[in-house]
Amino acid sequence: MARLKQATATSAGGVVVRFEDGIPRFVAGRRKEIRTWTLPKGTPHKGETTEETALREVAEETGLDVRILEPIDSIAYSFSQRGSRIRKTVHYFLMEPIGGDLSKHDHEFDEVRWFDLADAGGVLTFETERALVERAAERVALRFATGVAEPPAAGVAGGAEAQG
Repeated sequence: MARLKQATATSAGGVVVRFEDGIPRFVAGRRKEIRTWTLPKGTPHKGETTEETALREVAEETGLDVRILEPIDSIAYSFSQRGSRIRKTVHYFLMEPIGGDLSKHDHEFDEVRWFDLADAGGVLTFETERALVERAAERVALRFATGVAEPPAAGVAGGAEAQG
């Protein structure tokens, strides 16, 4: 049996959170061909910082304009592709919407929706992302408990409130 070549890859994305009637909600996208609900993320363009990649990819994949509040964590996993074993690290940021519209998402997702943060365990397909959203929920609670930020008003996402 031939041994797989080893490679590494890096991506960046975000957990976008907004409040509706005091309830924190997050954005996830569905990839129909593989039947998964996942967080938005993607690969950097040449010369991009991790933060720039996360902002661009989240905007492209969700249709939302966002800003980074803080880093959350990174997840790592491996997969095989074209004869190589790829070890991928994805850096995630806690984000909030500042405009945009979910209907403007790109082709990467078939559907993009808001979900209650507390429901992430039943929505997201991958355990690593479910755990990441749990950490994001802890960060959101801490940010508001310590007065670092106030929950944004409902409808802040510029048209996205009509989706999901």
